[in-house]
Amino acid sequence: MKSTVLTFICFFSFCNLFSQEIIGSWAGELEVQGTKLPLVFNIKQNGTQLTTTMDSPMQGAKDIPVSETTFIKNELTLSAPNMGLQYKGTLNQNKLEGTFTQGQMSLPFILTRKKEGESVLKRPQTPQPPFNYKIEEVTFTNTVDKNTLTGTLTTPTNKKQFPILVLISGSGQQNRDSEILGHKEFWVIADDFAKKGIGVLRVDDRGTGGSNGVTQTMTTQNFAGDTNAAVEFLAQKGFTNIGLAGHSEGGIIAPMVASQNNKVKFVIAMAGPGIPCDELLLLQTNAIAKASGATDEELLSNAETNRKIYAVVKNYNGTDLKGELKKVLAEEMNKLPKEQQPDAAEMEKTIEQESSNIAIPWVSYFMRINPDTYWSQLKIPVLAINGSKDLQVLPKENLAGIKASLEKAKNKHFETQEFPNLNHLFQEANTGLVEEYGQIEQTISPKVLDAMSTWILTL
Repeated sequence: MKSTVLTFICFFSFCNLFSQEIIGSWAGELEVQGTKLPLVFNIKQNGTQLTTTMDSPMQGAKDIPVSETTFIKNELTLSAPNMGLQYKGTLNQNKLEGTFTQGQMSLPFILTRKKEGESVLKRPQTPQPPFNYKIEEVTFTNTVDKNTLTGTLTTPTNKKQFPILVLISGSGQQNRDSEILGHKEFWVIADDFAKKGIGVLRVDDRGTGGSNGVTQTMTTQNFAGDTNAAVEFLAQKGFTNIGLAGHSEGGIIAPMVASQNNKVKFVIAMAGPGIPCDELLLLQTNAIAKASGATDEELLSNAETNRKIYAVVKNYNGTDLKGELKKVLAEEMNKLPKEQQPDAAEMEKTIEQESSNIAIPWVSYFMRINPDTYWSQLKIPVLAINGSKDLQVLPKENLAGIKASLEKAKNKHFETQEFPNLNHLFQEANTGLVEEYGQIEQTISPKVLDAMSTWILTL
């Protein structure tokens, strides 16, 4: 099933009548092709005008400008004429009843006033007060890169000695809760662990919260430095039983840090890489394409193209990686059947965008990572887990890779576990596709929480 993506353009918004009644955030669920799509309209006063932005939490979109806002005689109109988008609703107390139109699609749409801080997505596992453990806001410094990091330290109040771990997020800039589509996975983990007698430090990635240090040249190595700084921060506070739990890219950062810092006493890899990362990405793109309905011919063609691109990125030692990528992309696009080729201007635009996205230092560094380099050095306890429906870090290959590396290290204290029917975020899933992440109410399977906490407490 294809999902409808809503886009808006921005131009000046005028309102002939100002009313306090309509100002605020209004939320509702749009039924699109059998899928419920939550939308939020944020209406504000700007002088004598009303202006609106839209959030689509399920799609991870926020503050999208809406072109025109009017509120006259209790009727709200939101429109973007150039895109054929419009909402008309009548205010009745704290409810707007109306119709949402996009192109030929016209759907009933009811909006209700949203409270400040309230989520429109159903996330029943998100922790709610009161909390029976200590919560401390912390700040520390990565002394190598000289950047500041902020986070939250949660510790049990009923124990003097307890294990504590640093949570490490996956790729992309995420806040300390590792928030994705309304799911606050790290907050759920920290809450669960604190209640069971385990401390947790979760940290804002660079560029989120109060953490800084974003540069064009930063790579996984820089993020590993941030995690190492977190370990040193905990050690300076007097903690001795310090562990690391990393998700996805964080699952390779954990052994990178642990192999260099003997203050780390245990490691958990949550869908962490266990095979060379360029191979991981080839398997990932193939699995996602296959699950999305690609034909065998398309899978073979995509795999061939990706191998060429990844080989250029992994092996290039010159000064113009983007230029080399543009050549490869142009060659591959010109091989497409004529009916599938975009026009010259569109092709040039696509090649420019794709080469720019791939040529960043993070990609080159990540593709050169061989996880065996780090896993094969670890003799401390390790728990490596995956979900059977993970299409981003495939469980069979990556768990086997971690197991082989730890055996090479003669590590006697490790476990690997594949959880049935869980996706990359460790949610109970149907397909494992990224599109499901926001549709699933569960943030993380309780089975995974129990498996991790039990393992930690038995060390």
